[in-house]
Amino acid sequence: MHDDGTASISVNGEHRRVRAGMTIAELALELGLEPTRVAVERNLEVVPRSTLNEVLVEDGDDFEIVTFVGGG
Repeated sequence: MHDDGTASISVNGEHRRVRAGMTIAELALELGLEPTRVAVERNLEVVPRSTLNEVLVEDGDDFEIVTFVGGG
């Protein structure tokens, strides 16, 4: 965590600063994504969707986030 209360992370290869202590679900919402419609990989490990409201974003985390698109 940085002195300004933020964490430096990478999302899909793009560096960004976010509020320290937020959950992955909150991160998804901040990115304009619906947490129930995303798959998240954190530091090369899949994060179960059922835990997105519990797992905290930490400084240095590297996320890959993909969204599910419905249609037919």
